[in-house]
Amino acid sequence: MEIPLLRYQSVALDQIQNSCSFSCSFTANKVLKGKSLLSGCYFSLDKRKWKRSFHRVKCCLMEQGLKPRPKPNKIYTEELKESSLPDTQMKKPSAGICSQIEKLVLNKRYREALELFEILEFEGGFDVGSSTYDALISACIGLRSIREVKRVFSYMLSTGFEPDLYMRNRVLLMHVKCGMMIDARRLFDEMPERNLVSCNMIIAGMIDSGDYLEAFLLFLDLWEEFSDCGSRTFATMIRASAGLELISVGKQLHSCALKMGFGDNVFVSCALIDMYSKCGSIEDAQGVFDEMSEKTTVGWNTIIAGYALHGYSEEALDLYYEMRDSGVKMDHFTFSMIIRICTRLASLEHAKQAHAGLVRHGFGLDIVANSALVDFYSKWGRIEDARHVFDKMLCKNVISWNALIAGYGNHGRGEEAVELFEQMLLNGMRPNHVTFLAVLSACSRSGLSERGWEIFQSMSRDHKIKPRAMHYACMIELLGREGLLDEAFALIRGAPFKTTKNMWAALLTACRVNGNLELGKFAAEKLYGMEPEKLSNYVVLLNIYNSSGKLKEAAEVIRTLRRKGLRMLPACSWIEVKKQPHVFLSGDQSHVQTKEIYRKVDRMMLEISKHGYVPEEKTLLPDVDEQEQRVLSYHSEKLAVAFGLINTSDWTPLQIVQSHRICCDCHNAIKLIAMVTGREIVVRDASRFHHFKDGMCSCGDYW
Repeated sequence: MEIPLLRYQSVALDQIQNSCSFSCSFTANKVLKGKSLLSGCYFSLDKRKWKRSFHRVKCCLMEQGLKPRPKPNKIYTEELKESSLPDTQMKKPSAGICSQIEKLVLNKRYREALELFEILEFEGGFDVGSSTYDALISACIGLRSIREVKRVFSYMLSTGFEPDLYMRNRVLLMHVKCGMMIDARRLFDEMPERNLVSCNMIIAGMIDSGDYLEAFLLFLDLWEEFSDCGSRTFATMIRASAGLELISVGKQLHSCALKMGFGDNVFVSCALIDMYSKCGSIEDAQGVFDEMSEKTTVGWNTIIAGYALHGYSEEALDLYYEMRDSGVKMDHFTFSMIIRICTRLASLEHAKQAHAGLVRHGFGLDIVANSALVDFYSKWGRIEDARHVFDKMLCKNVISWNALIAGYGNHGRGEEAVELFEQMLLNGMRPNHVTFLAVLSACSRSGLSERGWEIFQSMSRDHKIKPRAMHYACMIELLGREGLLDEAFALIRGAPFKTTKNMWAALLTACRVNGNLELGKFAAEKLYGMEPEKLSNYVVLLNIYNSSGKLKEAAEVIRTLRRKGLRMLPACSWIEVKKQPHVFLSGDQSHVQTKEIYRKVDRMMLEISKHGYVPEEKTLLPDVDEQEQRVLSYHSEKLAVAFGLINTSDWTPLQIVQSHRICCDCHNAIKLIAMVTGREIVVRDASRFHHFKDGMCSCGDYW
């Protein structure tokens, strides 16, 4: 009976009779550039011959003309025999050395165990038992050290150790876990005997290393050898289909798992949820989750991650609270995800609850969750809270350092960002390209020209990291802030790679701030070719023309926008108060507190006018309707600030998110509002963070 693979829900178990079959075909265009990988794979399942399930596997590799992989040879065992020492040369080590190695590994003191192993290496010829080799393998896996793997494996060969199937699998696992997939595949092919564990191990290693196609080919080759496949194999291959983003193959594996009776298996269900999510079918992922008889922590985490992946942040947050109410134990991955979702939603209150839950559930020192917290607090104006979390971390990784360095840079505290970067180097932490992006961005936003160039030049000289386009964009911004537009343009022309949109955008911004019409026009034309449909590129040039009095050229930009069908969108700002987001448009009168908000705005404008505020007559936003300029006093950001001042305590900082780049008039107004009210106001716009305090902004009036 042929089963159409439209949706897995259409497969009813009571429809599966004594004999059923399904076909599988897929093309990996992305990987093979249009070449067909598998033109037809036919799996046949006969319940009367259950032990020989899927006994026929036909794989036609048409264009490649490949043949099945040859059977394993005996090189591996011959190599062991040739390298073995005569029995007369073998020594018996003292029981103390081996037992001490095993005890050290048991206590996860891997480095010390391998240092003790040097005694055996130095003397040579010791007859080490399987239990000691097993411990040494665990040490190598724990350290993820290729060097140690080679040491242990070479000693096994030199002493003529004859491993059984279990130990061969352990040696294979050691190579897989340490990323030595070429050696692992050779060992697998040369194994004189292997079982399903061996197959699952090598296939999982291929998938972890991103070699999905080779994993599928090996999977198909092994059906003849191990037809009675287990649930773990199905879960692993479903991961491969997710990696290839081939939902049709994933659905066929799903149908096969149902026929084999693995429909309720937790590993298979979680792999299916992940596969459907990554392949763009969140409805199918939800369907699998709903059918789970036992919803485990991993199951909840996977479906929450699926919704977050597709931008359904609020739905993901609702699932988190549903998970909490169900009584399922939450782990550090749960809290890490929720904190990242709160970062996207700009929800401080929900993030605080997740932080409290993290500590309450015993994950207060978890490096992943705490790094996410540092990132959240840094991005939403709580840089002191971010530093507090960072300082309490007993163990820090490069992500932790990067998050705090970027946080200081975003808030205009470049000196502290550079200081933290230098402390990172002193602590022996190796920076990566993200680290340099964060610290160079901090230098550019704080005007640290000399220090920025020193760090930029040290990338390739001291750290062997080749600068990328994003690092060049930071340096262009740094030069632009200094008014060195010719040098910025020369840096673009001298880049050792094709220039990117970020580099031209940085130059265009510099031209707008410095009023360089000709170079700005040139940069804008370059951006038009790269991003012909991006509205803000046109409007930045429109700003340049307007400020230079080039009305004819400005009108031509407007006609271009209309011809392309690009419409300027209404500016939007929102603020969260008591866990509820409040959204405002310019001139908005739909809010229940409209009258009170407008009165507050009028009072604010009157108060700051006493401190030198003068409204700008023309201040076009980068992507908003020109009609909004007529309601200059009631721009969305001013309404959001007024609402926040009305509904929060005097000591509470205000945090506002905007869909657009803040206009010059509102920027000047909010600086003075922060001064007269004594409040800290953090605005995250489409360009960067603006931390207003005591009449100053962290951006230094460059954005």
